[in-house]
Amino acid sequence: MPPKVKISKQDIVKASVCMVREKGEGSLNARMLANYMGCSTQPIFSNFSSMEELKEEVRKAIYELYEGYLKREADTNQYPPYKASGMGYIRFAKEEKELFKMLFMRDRSKEDIENHFDISTQQSVELLKNATGFDEEKANRFHLEMWIYVHGIATLLATSYLPLEWEAISSILTDAYQGMRQRYFSEED
Repeated sequence: MPPKVKISKQDIVKASVCMVREKGEGSLNARMLANYMGCSTQPIFSNFSSMEELKEEVRKAIYELYEGYLKREADTNQYPPYKASGMGYIRFAKEEKELFKMLFMRDRSKEDIENHFDISTQQSVELLKNATGFDEEKANRFHLEMWIYVHGIATLLATSYLPLEWEAISSILTDAYQGMRQRYFSEED
């Protein structure tokens, strides 16, 4: 009898990310994952206590991929740093539709709202403060408004509702940013 192949947690998470990428989050259940991996469900439940635990690990792995998009966009120096973070978010939505949906288009009503703002959000607020001179409160409010705008564009692309070229996206973001910036500065007068 051939020896059993050991399937690690990392193998399961990696296969899960690939399956979500190809078939969407709805496909991620123990039976379909086992079939996708060519094994029984036993390795899945030997490594994870529940499918929810596995999904949380998958979201963490996808988040790392998303952070790579943010970094690559910033590293191109094509856009100012704050704009690059928005462009990275939108690029992730356009190029990794199903992964974007799993991270950013799920029901989060049962999650702690305080945890919705992550490290990349804090970094974006700092970039905005440096670029505009806004205080913490104003920068947070501005970022929230800008993020809602960016998320809308990303959602349109992730759902294939509206195809947009990068030049148009860049121009739209610049217009929104400049318009809001002007409004925020006029509030100070």
